[in-house]
Amino acid sequence: MTLDEYGEWAATMPKPEHPSREQRLAYLGLGLAGEAGEVADTLRRGMRDGRLNEDLLAYELADLLFHWVSLCAELGLQPSAVIAAGRAHIEERVAARSVAQPAHRELT
Repeated sequence: MTLDEYGEWAATMPKPEHPSREQRLAYLGLGLAGEAGEVADTLRRGMRDGRLNEDLLAYELADLLFHWVSLCAELGLQPSAVIAAGRAHIEERVAARSVAQPAHRELT
């Protein structure tokens, strides 16, 4: 299954009815933030316990992805297009950083 196919599937899943697009976006965005918190908490517990529950982390990442693709769908965007644009932005920032940083010189 591709990411775009998953996004199409996620868009068909029942979600609470909200009267406005802004409320639908807020609901999905808050769900995304909540799932990011679950990912962070799973990592925190792993640090505390000295052992990461990777199965739980994968489960929480899947929930995070569901909310992310649902938010893309509500915006009318294909997940692959969002990822491609994000990659381009990151590559631009990395390139700009490497040009802006002077080469290290030895002090004599």
